Amino acid sequence: MVQEKGTISINTENIFPIIKKFLYSDNEIFLRELVSNAVDASQKMKRLATLGHYSKDLGELRVKVALDTEAKTITISDNGIGMTADEIRKYINQVAFSGATEFMEKI
Repeated sequence: MVQEKGTISINTENIFPIIKKFLYSDNEIFLRELVSNAVDASQKMKRLATLGHYSKDLGELRVKVALDTEAKTITISDNGIGMTADEIRKYINQVAFSGATEFMEKI
């Protein structure tokens, strides 16, 4: 038996759309990403408060998942801090990436 070794070359412009389609067509992965984004929003709010950049009462930071069986919808909501328009443009194409991690490092 002859074995050969080589390398694989991947053009990221071509592979990422495939990966995203595969990941986000799976409902469970997509739901997990939405909940993860809501948790990131809460972490950002908590960090800003800890550093004194947010002076209002935080209350109970939470992520809520609501099902509406009649409308066949799932709503994920949080009371954290959202992304700016620039952050949305920067992170919208990221797969399995937490903008909150970069936010924490920067702050």
